[in-house]
Amino acid sequence: MQIEIADIITADDLGRARAVLGAATFTEGKSTAGWAVRDVKNNAQARPDAAIAELKAVLAKRIEENPVFSLAVRPKRLISLMFAKYSAGQSYGTHVDNAIMEGERSDVSFTLFLSSPESYDGGELILEHPGGEDAIKLQAGSLFAYPATMLHRVAPVTRGERLVLVGWVRSLIRDGSRRELLFDLDTARRRLFAQLGKTADIDILAKCTANLLRMWVED
Repeated sequence: MQIEIADIITADDLGRARAVLGAATFTEGKSTAGWAVRDVKNNAQARPDAAIAELKAVLAKRIEENPVFSLAVRPKRLISLMFAKYSAGQSYGTHVDNAIMEGERSDVSFTLFLSSPESYDGGELILEHPGGEDAIKLQAGSLFAYPATMLHRVAPVTRGERLVLVGWVRSLIRDGSRRELLFDLDTARRRLFAQLGKTADIDILAKCTANLLRMWVED
């Protein structure tokens, strides 16, 4: 399942992120690239320091606490968060993300956009699938999550600067179709509860949701 979540961080968070990254030191993204993507990865990554670590912690907390993200992704842990910068002429060619990161299986990838889309040209996140391609370029502060199994790339930036936080999720639910089913079921249950309050039918939906989680969760 692919999902867009608008305003997952606050305006203050966004301003803080831009200030910290404006003062950060960036290194070549190739330094963390595996052998299969080293020739197609052309970006820069923020060098770890205390300010970067603190910023990651703040943004990770916002992401993990977002109810839509929680329902859609069922996170056990966020993995390998990094700040990436793409200047004019930079891009990231077609690749699939590593299956194992920091000793954890990567189930879901996400991009948190930190630059306003009007401030740069190009730089779309391109997802490749049998039916074609999807080009994603969101407002600053918005997050896009998608299965880590997908081939994808970042189109060349032709003007300005693209700043993003990218990361991965080890989900409690390995199978993406099951995550989507649970998301739809739980979303419908919550909407009906908001309209009708507690009813016998909503109790049955709650029972189904809970018992599917018991069947499928890998803790």
